[in-house]
Amino acid sequence: MCNHAVEEYKNYTGYYPNSVHVDKIYRTRANRAWCKERGIRISGPPLGRPPKNVSKETKKQAQDDERFRNAIEGKFGQAKRRYGLNCIMTKLSETSETSIAITFLVINLSTLLRQVYCLFLSLFLNLSKLRFFLDYSIVKADIKV
Repeated sequence: MCNHAVEEYKNYTGYYPNSVHVDKIYRTRANRAWCKERGIRISGPPLGRPPKNVSKETKKQAQDDERFRNAIEGKFGQAKRRYGLNCIMTKLSETSETSIAITFLVINLSTLLRQVYCLFLSLFLNLSKLRFFLDYSIVKADIKV
C-alpha cells in the first residue's frame, strides 16, 4: 500500500479514512501494522490460516469491501476499454499524469452529462404523461356534460 496516498488523504481531509481497500499484494504485515497504529481498517481477510468460525458481521463487512473494490476496479476497466487509458504512450511522467487526469475528467463529465440527460428525459416524459392525463380528463369531462 502506498502510505503516501493515505497520508495525502489525511492532509486533504484532516483525518485518516475509516478503511483502506487494497489489492492482496498490499496486505502485508507491515502495512497492516501501519494501518492498525492509525486506526484504519484494511480490507480483506487476515493473514494466516482462515478461522473456523466467522461471524455474520465479519462476512458482511468482507462482502461490502469486495463490492466496493469491484466498483472501483470496474471503473478502471471501463477507463481502459472505453476511454483509452491503457493506450497512454507519453515519454515524460508529467505528460502521462496530465493525460490520465484528462481521461478521468472526461469520464466524470460523461457521467454528469448522462445524469443531466436522464433528468431532462424524466422531466420531459413526466410532463408528457401529465399533458396526456389532463387532455384525457378534459375530454372525459366534456363527454359527461
